[in-house]
Amino acid sequence: MSRPHRNFYGRTKGKHLKDSHQRYLVEDLAALSPGAVGWEENPDRTPLRLDGETWLEVGFGSGEHLVHQAALHPDVTIIGCEPYMNGVASLLGKLREALRGNVRVHAGDARDLMDVLPEGALGRAFLLYPDPWPKARHHRRRFVTPEHLAPLARAMRPGAELRVATDIEDYVRQTLLEVPRAGFRWTAERADDWRRPWADWTRTRYEAKAVREGRVPHYLTFAREG
Repeated sequence: MSRPHRNFYGRTKGKHLKDSHQRYLVEDLAALSPGAVGWEENPDRTPLRLDGETWLEVGFGSGEHLVHQAALHPDVTIIGCEPYMNGVASLLGKLREALRGNVRVHAGDARDLMDVLPEGALGRAFLLYPDPWPKARHHRRRFVTPEHLAPLARAMRPGAELRVATDIEDYVRQTLLEVPRAGFRWTAERADDWRRPWADWTRTRYEAKAVREGRVPHYLTFAREG
């Protein structure tokens, strides 16, 4: 199978990695891989072998939410996907302290990971404060587009939950337009449901900054139809 051409927008590394963060990447990252994801190691795109309940967090930032969910649900394997290596290193540091053995990490493009997730493998997915790409000409780069949502929907079983959090109103608009088209149902029952965080939510560093700067968090929950 030939590798498709995929533009990747955004940073994969900041200006500087702390010595400790470099050490985490060298010593810990390979052992936490969910399996053969890369095209070089898995050119036939053989599906990963996943055991038990599995969730996915796309773009975990520094990993606060992922570690929190792993602590609350020790019997669930949670795969975190993040291309920004500074964030990956921050998560690895947190995992050293928290000793959560139910986390797997893909440090790369979420589309490569979703290529090899078995159909219907995921019971929940999180998309929390994704890059907003605020300029109109860049909206096609957002995660809530068919290029990303179609493979995500394929990897989620019927009834599986997709959680989206954002502080950008136009991202809410595009999410409510595109996610149902991909095979999901918005589960809101009351007008203010989008204002209420989930019962097991933990405020991330990014959300705290958004609130300080006057932006309003939006919490959207969808169920995979099927």
